[in-house]
Amino acid sequence: MVSGRRQAVDSVHVKANASMDSIAEKEILEDGDKFTEELKANEEGDKPKVDAYKKKKVEEHHRWKQKAYYGMPGSRSKQKEEGESMRPKYLSNHTHYSTTDSDARIAVKPGKPRQFNYLGQFSVDTAHHVITYAQAYHADKKDSQCLPQIVDGITENLHPEGLIVEQLLADTGYSSGAALKALEENKITGYIPNFGQYKFEREGFTYHKEGDYYSCPQNKKLEFKKIKDNNGYPMKEYRSSRKDCGPCPLRQTCIGKSAYEKRIRETLDKPYYDQMHHRLKTPYARRMKKLRHSTVEPVLGTLVNYLSMKRVNTRGIKQANKCLIMAAIAYNLKKMLRFKSNRPMAAIIQLRQECAYFLRFIFSVLFLTIPENRTTESRISVC
Repeated sequence: MVSGRRQAVDSVHVKANASMDSIAEKEILEDGDKFTEELKANEEGDKPKVDAYKKKKVEEHHRWKQKAYYGMPGSRSKQKEEGESMRPKYLSNHTHYSTTDSDARIAVKPGKPRQFNYLGQFSVDTAHHVITYAQAYHADKKDSQCLPQIVDGITENLHPEGLIVEQLLADTGYSSGAALKALEENKITGYIPNFGQYKFEREGFTYHKEGDYYSCPQNKKLEFKKIKDNNGYPMKEYRSSRKDCGPCPLRQTCIGKSAYEKRIRETLDKPYYDQMHHRLKTPYARRMKKLRHSTVEPVLGTLVNYLSMKRVNTRGIKQANKCLIMAAIAYNLKKMLRFKSNRPMAAIIQLRQECAYFLRFIFSVLFLTIPENRTTESRISVC
């Protein structure tokens, strides 16, 4: 039933056993007061600089807190009497958590309510729609962050059976530099559409791979300057010269009035994205997209609607993971009971294996029943 060659991957939010009324606001930092003292002392020049990571976490907490209503929800009856809103308008994992299930995370999808969820990741073999991987993740993780671990899990499940994964089909949510690198390292051909901000080429600008620079419509160079961190993602920055952009007739349409130079930023993983861009233009890639839709999405629909995966009744990510695995096992068992092979060669190969197992068993029984006073050679000859 499982070929192992091609896998389709997708995810689904599974409601956690936690209500939105159980939310509580996170405290800023246990050493927040100490940090404030360090910050004041740093401004006065008495102490060395404070920890940058600690400062970033404090600022991030305050920034997210400003988006929420001040005052956490109290009792439901009291709020109805006072006419207050039942909960803050903006809820985020940065500022709130569940007191019932600490592993649950706030997550939302278009058209669905904001609630505590888990993220279920599934891999389905395209031959007969058998689930080859199922795992529960925190709902605040992106699909692209989960893909390297998914690839390792699929490989771990299939390699002992002699099955090698060659292709992986997924949607745009799984597109990232780390995910594409993981596929490359495992020698797996991916068919994953690039994310929306990706640009294969810049209109009017030409990239020269030999010198690693861009040229503008006026044939001026935008040379590589440095690698800049952009929210944890390293980016290559190309900049033009102010002398070139100053008298340029296209300045206002290109960089505007306030800017002095043209800047282009590209991710370090652009070669992986470019390779995927060319691959997805082929007719074969379009067939793979249809195959993914017809393979993994019906499986997820069956799990959610018929195998009790809309909601987990347990608490904790370990127990949620068990629920997802049991749902996948139940699905595979139903597939196996209904399976009818229309491939004679597969049936013959299976029959040959069963005959070999049977003969090996008979040989071992006969070998053990013959008296031990005979030599090994004579016992084998009798068998």
